Amino acid sequence: MSDSPFLAIKALETQMNAVLSGLDLFELPKAEQKVVVRLRDELIDARLDIRDYELSETREEQLAKARDAKSRLDKIRKDILAASEYNVFTAIDVAQLTAQLEQISENVK
Repeated sequence: MSDSPFLAIKALETQMNAVLSGLDLFELPKAEQKVVVRLRDELIDARLDIRDYELSETREEQLAKARDAKSRLDKIRKDILAASEYNVFTAIDVAQLTAQLEQISENVK
């Protein structure tokens, strides 16, 4: 992937929001609502973490932001799996999104 991690996470966020925006939160069971809301929030936070990583002025700051971003990406991966239990994402979606998350994580060094 030649894109920066920031561009990659923005593309992933857009792709996932296309699925999530089709859901009516008020029609979902509480447990499913929590997963969807948490996933949306974590996507935003991951994008901001990666932006901060790319804008870091020192290597120490960059390493700290990389740790934050990788942790957040791992939470997103877990929430994608949780959302798939509610049929928000298909098995194919899970595989594709997980692969994209792994690629982004590998590019955050």
